[in-house]
Amino acid sequence: MAAASSDSIPTVNKAWVYSDYGKSADVLKFDANVPVPEVREDQVLIKVAAASLNPVNFQRMLGLFKAIDSPPPTVLGYDVAGLVVKVGSQVKKFKVGDEVYGDINEVSVKKPKNFGTLAEYTAAEETVLVLKPKNLTFAEAASLPEAIETTYDGLEVAEFSSGKSILVLGGAGGFGTQVIQSVLIITLTRPPVSFIFNPSQLAKHVFGASKVAATAKLDLLRSLGADLTIDYTKENVEDRQEKFDVVYDTVAVGGISFALTSTASTLEKLEPYLESGKVKAVIDPKGAFPFSKTFEAFSYLETSRATGKVVIYPIP
Repeated sequence: MAAASSDSIPTVNKAWVYSDYGKSADVLKFDANVPVPEVREDQVLIKVAAASLNPVNFQRMLGLFKAIDSPPPTVLGYDVAGLVVKVGSQVKKFKVGDEVYGDINEVSVKKPKNFGTLAEYTAAEETVLVLKPKNLTFAEAASLPEAIETTYDGLEVAEFSSGKSILVLGGAGGFGTQVIQSVLIITLTRPPVSFIFNPSQLAKHVFGASKVAATAKLDLLRSLGADLTIDYTKENVEDRQEKFDVVYDTVAVGGISFALTSTASTLEKLEPYLESGKVKAVIDPKGAFPFSKTFEAFSYLETSRATGKVVIYPIP
């Protein structure tokens, strides 16, 4: 992906936008003439190569947190990977031509940006971006930020550490505090993202878990570090005798809750694990959609059947 000169940066670009809250089928529109965002002194302008979708995107579009949202019109998208084409006067970390990735919203549900990543260009603060690992494609890099940062933050909130055990609930949902004695249950205060791989991988390879048990997508979870996989369609998790130090429930409400604050520091901590391949990006086998098929990508995401992340790539 070649760097653009400042003279070649257009004044308008293509983007996916909604102007009113509602279902994607009713409000999501393609607009070929959206002004390219202005770059503040602490920001860079990114030529977007790839973006990924998270449930928070369509839930924001539905207006589920409109009371604390930045009102539409809104260009959708949080996760991005692309090329720096312009830098603000105060930017120190990056230069034109750098390949970067990150979640452009420091706080995901409180006044997130109106100009997101489902566009040819987007702007972001240098504090939420890092250089893309060379072994990752743009699509793989774009699939990571929000999911992996939320997972890492949750494990830190739980004070998870080497030698502890964890049960990751992906598709089981509805898991009460009475299930397993002497455990810490971690849940989310925000719309969930795709957790199908991250808790298992990070708990095992980054935090040094002694045992990782997980529900749903059994073969995939085994390949990503789960020691024990539980088919919740055939057995009741509550009937099992094992005890765990932490239960990471990505669906239920209760226990200790937390919300994501996106910063570059988490991605920087995880860079060695991504470069070595110990932690992998997982994109749904049907989950790579070209920019022109963003509407179809949202329709697929909303089925809740994705295994891994849904990405938009390439973006022209």
